[in-house]
Amino acid sequence: MQEAVEVEDLHMGMNQAYAPGELPVSFPIFPLAKALLLPRGQLPLNIYEPRYLAMVDDVLKSHRMVGMIQPDPDASARGLFPVGCIGRITQLAETGDGRYLLTLTGIARFRVIEEIDAVTPYRQCRADFTPFAVDFSPSAGEDLVDRDGLLRTLRSFAETNDLQLDWDSIHEAPNEALVNALSMMSPFGPKEKQALLEAKDLKGRADVLVAITEIELSRGKNPQTTLQ
Repeated sequence: MQEAVEVEDLHMGMNQAYAPGELPVSFPIFPLAKALLLPRGQLPLNIYEPRYLAMVDDVLKSHRMVGMIQPDPDASARGLFPVGCIGRITQLAETGDGRYLLTLTGIARFRVIEEIDAVTPYRQCRADFTPFAVDFSPSAGEDLVDRDGLLRTLRSFAETNDLQLDWDSIHEAPNEALVNALSMMSPFGPKEKQALLEAKDLKGRADVLVAITEIELSRGKNPQTTLQ
C-alpha cells in the first residue's frame, strides 16, 4: 500500500511553454496500457526495451517529445485508442544497467490521424492537436470543478480501501493539479483511463472521475486497490 499520495509533485512547469501550432505533426508513440498522461502532469517511466531506448535517444536529439497512448483492448494486437497525450522529457537518469529513468511532462492531447510506416523500431504517428486547444491554457475551467464533491468521493474511496493520503497536499493543490493527478494515479482499467483522458475539459474530467470512483465504491472494498 502506498503510505501517502502527494498531488503537487506531479505538476511542475517546463522551461519551455508551447502554443498550438508549435508541436510536431509526427512523433514517436509509446503504447502502454493504464499509463495516463495529462497536460502539465508528470509521468515517471522506466525504459528498458531496446526499441524504446532507441526512441529516447532519438528524441533527445530533436524535440524531446513522446506521445503516450493506450492499446485498445477491443482492437487488433496493434490497435490503439484514437486519443493520446504528447509529453516532453523533462528529467532523465541513466541507471548503469542499460535503463533510462525519465519523467515525461504532459503538453497536450492529440488525435491520431494515421500511423506512419516508419523504419524505426518504435512506432510513430501523425496527429492533430486542434480538438484540444483548451490544453494549452493552464488552469482553464478550474472554477467549474465541484471540488467538494470530488474530495468527498476521494475520502470515501480512501476509507473503503484503507488508503492513507497526504491530505495536506491534496487540500493545497489547485483544482487542475488535483483532478489531473488523481486521474493519473487512479487504479482504474484502460477504458476508464481513456474516458478520463478524452473528457472534454477539466470539469468533465472531474465528473468522470467521480462517476467511475462511485461505481467502484458500489462494488465494495478491493484489497488490491492502490493509487499508483
